[in-house]
Amino acid sequence: MPLTTTTLYSLPLILIWLVLFVRVSATRAQYNQSFGDGSHADLLQKVRQHGNFIEWAPFVLLLMLLAEAQGTTALWLHIAGALLVLGRLVHPFGLQPGNAAHPLRYLGNGSNFLAVAVLVVCLVLILFGRPA
Repeated sequence: MPLTTTTLYSLPLILIWLVLFVRVSATRAQYNQSFGDGSHADLLQKVRQHGNFIEWAPFVLLLMLLAEAQGTTALWLHIAGALLVLGRLVHPFGLQPGNAAHPLRYLGNGSNFLAVAVLVVCLVLILFGRPA
């Protein structure tokens, strides 16, 4: 069974991951810092932007794979996928030192919570024999 909808959303996420990874690597090279942040605020910020991506994207993609493999309709997968990509696009811009309440931080994590909620509802419905 091809998992085309999940694959469609994984592609832009790969690009976002690559950009975040390169930013961390370049900043590490700039400071000659192989691990940790060396008390460099900009390196810590980039590490957390990348880390937050890694904390969210694989988990939501796994839920999408499970939902798609079990027959969730494409509409719900597109909603969850779009929320995931939106969240991962805007969150790094909202993760700013000294501003824990930045609107893009809330939008980024909030949209990912919604993506998880959509997928959990779909999976529960499927588990109990109802179409999602």
